[in-house]
Amino acid sequence: MTRSPQAPEVRTATGTVRGRWRGGVAVFRGIPYARPPVGDLHLAAPVPALPWDGVREADTFGPPPPQSLALGYGAGPQRAEGADDWLTVNVYSPDPGGARLPVMVWLYGGVYLIGSSDGPGYDGTALARRGTVVVTFNHRVGAEGYGQFEGAPPNRGLLDQVAALEWVRDNIAAFGGDPDLVTVFGESAGAGAVAALLAMPRAAGLFHRAVAQSVPGPFYGVPLAADIGTAVAAELGAPPTLAGLAPVTPDALRDAADSVLNKMAGHETRWGRAARARMPFAPVIDGDVLPRTPWEALRAGQSAGIDLVVGHTRDECRLFTVLSGRLGKVTEEEAAATIEWFAPAAGALAYRTGYPDASPTEMHDLVMSDWLFRMPSLHLAEAHLSGGGTSYLYELAWPSPAMGGVLGACHGLDVPLVFGAFDGEIAELLLGEEPPPEAGALSEEMMAAWTAFAGTGSPGWAPYRPEGRLTRVFAAASVTVPYPAETSRLIWADSDFAALEPMSGA
Repeated sequence: MTRSPQAPEVRTATGTVRGRWRGGVAVFRGIPYARPPVGDLHLAAPVPALPWDGVREADTFGPPPPQSLALGYGAGPQRAEGADDWLTVNVYSPDPGGARLPVMVWLYGGVYLIGSSDGPGYDGTALARRGTVVVTFNHRVGAEGYGQFEGAPPNRGLLDQVAALEWVRDNIAAFGGDPDLVTVFGESAGAGAVAALLAMPRAAGLFHRAVAQSVPGPFYGVPLAADIGTAVAAELGAPPTLAGLAPVTPDALRDAADSVLNKMAGHETRWGRAARARMPFAPVIDGDVLPRTPWEALRAGQSAGIDLVVGHTRDECRLFTVLSGRLGKVTEEEAAATIEWFAPAAGALAYRTGYPDASPTEMHDLVMSDWLFRMPSLHLAEAHLSGGGTSYLYELAWPSPAMGGVLGACHGLDVPLVFGAFDGEIAELLLGEEPPPEAGALSEEMMAAWTAFAGTGSPGWAPYRPEGRLTRVFAAASVTVPYPAETSRLIWADSDFAALEPMSGA
């Protein structure tokens, strides 16, 4: 590493990169870890990046992978035409070339449909200042990353993540990081990816600790994923095969997937909960890349040697209810349908008995939060414990101050707090234009816990155990108490979060 107050340089396995000093942290952006997945490599597994001569300027983020335009919110950044070098990493280091520091590798969320590592929300500067090397990177989403097509490798988004972690293993020491002390952390779909990596033999040895923030429960079986893939191909008039879809442009494939997303309400009798939740893509239990669900794999002792922090927010799905304009407008009939679709067997009676004062909107939010994030996160901690691993459980209970407080402790609120990054659209949406001092204090607390875990294996509270179910509740005054959502825990105690399949008889 060549030290310079203006432009730090690091030699990687494929060539030298020149970053920039920003706020006392050396920042390197847009370093390729794999070749552009277009042309002959479209819908292929990632292929290592080609080497270059001279010094490559690493001061600009790589272009984002194709992003869904159909969600109606958070559509994400769109790349310029012809900008196909999606698979790039960014490194934030307080001391490149220095001591072997703990490494934290971030996986973004976005319903497996959107997401990229650029923008202020995932700025690793504040975490790096705490003595860690932070890595963020782009990986394929949507049909590019998770579409199930005959002849194409499944779970290409997960394979991208393995390729990025291999890049970290081979290169991070040159940036001051310790390749033997790597923590992966992610939120929402990124937490689902963390859970998947814990279950993937190909990821073994590439990371040593994991943080999963709001783990989504849906993982798809091959029949369901392939049926959705067939519908995507049909939008293009093509067979659902690699040969049929490889020549299709990434934007056209994205648009076809968006068309299917917009029609999912008409497929509920065939695709079941996947259609009802409007989720066309999720990691696929394909028997190879991802042999079994994370819950099954962890119960069997997969990754038992990897310490795990996992948790959720208290009011996960309130955000979606507010953004869709449904706050206070959910009817009794709609709440009953939500229970019927998503709660476990006998869930109607259990929810009505356990939460007798819940309004229809509150009941809808509660059931969806439990099905989608809260109970999958809890069960991941319990599965890891059953398999011989160490789990630390948390809940974020501090309510968002934005929008007059209607969001509660909503989905995604943990992200700006964990990154200490209060700039940008998402942070403003969740924290308001002027976050209160409480937000800064809680952010410091969560950053301290995450970086301590990355460095020592302990976030600062007791592990989760069946006898006490101790859980760190992050709030204005944080406490460690027995798991607070006990009623929901009992309702979901026998659920196994098996891979979703097409509806019987479909």
